[in-house]
Amino acid sequence: MSNTASMTSIQTGARHEASGKKGRPLGQKSFWHALPYIAPHMLVFAVFGIIPIFFGIYLAFTRWNLVGSPKWVGLSNFKLIFDPSSYFYSIFWRDLWHTVLFVVISVPLTIIVPLLLAVILQKKGLHGVGLFQAIFYVPGLISVAAGALVWRLVFNSQFGLLNTTFRWDINWLGKQPWAWIALFVMCLWGGIGGNLIIYRSALSGVDKDLYEAASMDGAGSVRQFFAITLPAIRLPLFYTTIMTTSGAFNVWGQPQMLTGGGPAYTTQVTLMDIRNLAFPSGPSAAGMASAMALLLGIILMVISLVQIFYMNKED
Repeated sequence: MSNTASMTSIQTGARHEASGKKGRPLGQKSFWHALPYIAPHMLVFAVFGIIPIFFGIYLAFTRWNLVGSPKWVGLSNFKLIFDPSSYFYSIFWRDLWHTVLFVVISVPLTIIVPLLLAVILQKKGLHGVGLFQAIFYVPGLISVAAGALVWRLVFNSQFGLLNTTFRWDINWLGKQPWAWIALFVMCLWGGIGGNLIIYRSALSGVDKDLYEAASMDGAGSVRQFFAITLPAIRLPLFYTTIMTTSGAFNVWGQPQMLTGGGPAYTTQVTLMDIRNLAFPSGPSAAGMASAMALLLGIILMVISLVQIFYMNKED
């Protein structure tokens, strides 16, 4: 009898604890307790994240020169972008192609090179691993403007480090394909460190017994890399692929600072058009710039969803 009363008392107390002193659910009570702590962050995120996104989407359907009130024009901006006789059609699709070219080449480079370096640094008995890792990581901490200034000196056609050292006569930043090569070198230099740290962390978690068993079965280093290493770190690989792709589509600083979009606009990317339209030296076309930004965002969102779909499929 006493046990039954105790159990009833415990169950009643648990229900009261779960529902709170005033009968509110525990989850609701926890939310109100946490609100003072998360509210400042939510406010900052809303002001600098959510509101600009919706305002940018609204501007895509307006004509606005940053002065006065935006004028609603519906789909007119998008019609101009898809009209072959329009100036905006020529610059958007030309520079979107340049952006895609940059993504197709730079993303594999900033995935494969750091991965191979991480595998090499993971080898047993290698001295100075921390030093090499720091050397590869430091460029990622340098601003794009400072890095571009250094690389402009390296690629200078008259007194640059490469031409004077190897006695070459290459106009690196003034002719193609040298301008693209210089741009990819600079992006690879600045993008190795972040992915290298992620891959090294992932590789440290791979079971070493798998490699010993594979060696006993006669598997070489290449076979072990494809049969053990890649499957074991596939999630970090997918993560870095998605993040690197997103960053590559949003490239602006490197071509702006290194080549200025030249020669003859051959390295000009979409974000440079968006910036030039929104903040030109003359009248602004902020509505058209927002329309281009919205289209670029949709393309990037579709590509990211495809990558996430395949990542979940692999799981």
